[in-house]
Amino acid sequence: MGLFASAFNKLKSALTRTREASTTTLRNLLLGQRLSPELITRIERLLIEADVGVKTAVELRKDVEAAYDRGEMETGDEAFAFLKDQLTAYFPQEDRELNLRDSGTTVILVAGVNGAGKTTSIAKLCHRLRDEGKTVVLGACDTFRAAAVDQLEIWSERLGVAVVKGQQGGDPAAVAFDAADAAQSRGADVLILDTAGRLHTQDPLMRQLSKIQDVVRKRIEGAPHEVLLVIDATTGQNGVNQARVFAESIGVTGIFLSKLDGTARGGIVIAIREQLGIPVKLIGTGETPEDVAPFEPAGFVEAMFAE
Repeated sequence: MGLFASAFNKLKSALTRTREASTTTLRNLLLGQRLSPELITRIERLLIEADVGVKTAVELRKDVEAAYDRGEMETGDEAFAFLKDQLTAYFPQEDRELNLRDSGTTVILVAGVNGAGKTTSIAKLCHRLRDEGKTVVLGACDTFRAAAVDQLEIWSERLGVAVVKGQQGGDPAAVAFDAADAAQSRGADVLILDTAGRLHTQDPLMRQLSKIQDVVRKRIEGAPHEVLLVIDATTGQNGVNQARVFAESIGVTGIFLSKLDGTARGGIVIAIREQLGIPVKLIGTGETPEDVAPFEPAGFVEAMFAE
């Protein structure tokens, strides 16, 4: 119970800006009030400001409006509870766990655009896996930026994981090949491949990601077993557009939503689910490696609308 409360409080803290910008206003607007057409219209606007997506906000407003017109919903308290239930219901009972193999090395490829917080998210992923008793090898496939490799090496030393790197400007797929060999020879449980921060509009670089996938697939059966896309929560709907292009190019299996604590757009989680159908698997709730949590819909929505 204490562990659950601690995780919830961290998530609640991460969503502070979202609540301050929209959902606290929504709570104050509805609770203790009688519903009216004007009040229902304001619900839609506040949901859009939380970045749940225009389509979702419109649908929810229409649902509340219809129930109000039928006389089935008369108070703001009823509308508030309904909104929370419906937002939670947007997430089906799907597998949001990392797809880790029972034996052999699991390969996790991590992608994302420049500035999304990819390196820090990898550190958080390493920390989580190490806490679960997994041995981890990192593949520094971002050969274009020396700083990227340096950052990865710093994190690897702090977290006690090995890192495989190549020459600056070298072939990222060659680094992936060497990293796969190293992970297998060491009997590592997990190989995490860091890739260059790519703009989703750069076709040649997207093809490079596909090449990395092809290389590791030849070395390790079924690899990569996870393709995690790091999305900066502060980018809002643009993050959804990024995810769509990446999904079409490299088959994204899950989202790592970073910088949740730095945005008022926490509702992007709902927009990702509604528009793309890609599960959000992990969320970054702060700046340290410990600040990571699995995405759990009911807890997320509760934290989003909490007092």
